[in-house]
Amino acid sequence: MHEPIVDLRSDTVTRPSAKMRRAMAEAEVGDDVYREDPSVNRLQERAAEIFGRAAALFVPSGSMGNQIALKLHTHHGQEVICEERAHIYNHEMGALCAFSGLVPRTIRAEDGLLTWDLIAPWIRGRSDHRARTGLIELENSSNLAGGTVYPPEISRDICERAHAAGLPVHLDGARIFNAAVALGRDVRELSQPFDSVMFCLSKGLGAPVGSMLVGSKELIEEARLIRKMLGGGMRQAGVLAAAGLVALEEGPARLATDHANAKFLAQELAEIPGLSLNPDKVVTNIFFVDVLGTGLTSFEISKRLAARNVLINGVTPSTMRIVTHLDVDRRGCERALQVMREVLPARPRAEVA
Repeated sequence: MHEPIVDLRSDTVTRPSAKMRRAMAEAEVGDDVYREDPSVNRLQERAAEIFGRAAALFVPSGSMGNQIALKLHTHHGQEVICEERAHIYNHEMGALCAFSGLVPRTIRAEDGLLTWDLIAPWIRGRSDHRARTGLIELENSSNLAGGTVYPPEISRDICERAHAAGLPVHLDGARIFNAAVALGRDVRELSQPFDSVMFCLSKGLGAPVGSMLVGSKELIEEARLIRKMLGGGMRQAGVLAAAGLVALEEGPARLATDHANAKFLAQELAEIPGLSLNPDKVVTNIFFVDVLGTGLTSFEISKRLAARNVLINGVTPSTMRIVTHLDVDRRGCERALQVMREVLPARPRAEVA
């Protein structure tokens, strides 16, 4: 008898709940390009309300939402300042260059969290020699930095100083609800200082498809045009928006469980010889494990785990990323730990005489 799969590769692998499927089957639909889909309209109105904004736009993916925002805030030939592990730089297929003609100015920051002191030296004004700074971008929580979150006072300080310098700030809030739960704050408060915010419905919140871009009415009106330019006019998208509404209303309340499971996994993995991580830094649902001490590459370990129906991705030869979500409960976490212990060498090779 095969054990069920424990999938810790990403929170994008979640499957829609029975309630979401019912909502999708029963959704009122219309042509959203004509703004006639009532389910999409309700989702956009609710997202704008939750974030305290004038308007919101439903988009197929977080990457599209980010790229729309970058396009709207900048001009070709400008620089975008972001942390070097930012999703817009590492995982959006170079779209900021290809679509908006932008140059990324990446900055390394501890735990992926920028401060104004790190940003200020790289801001460029009008020059005959250098690209001008057009936008600052932050990510909360920070995916590739291990799910870290911005303290509100730091992100607010960056926004206030950027605005004083005449620069807009975009928030990649793909997992902003995770950040809000970790901080015990409201997403409206965390996102309020930013000029635009993208957040995902299809990660920890559990919807099968879709993200939202929120901002001023003027910005979202322009965003609608860019969405169409990118092929994001989805017509009868209410079947997707209906699941997004369920995710938006019910998903945030259970994210603390994902965080607790991540902390549990991190604490237990830290006790396994050959694995290295700091459980104290695990605050949301994402963390990284250094496997160099096992004598195996992350890819070798990943293959051994997959043979036992535990899925964890290697991201570099020495590093694995683990992401908890609603489809993996504590029992699944315990089985993943058991299998990890069983597939690793009895003693790390470095210890073998």
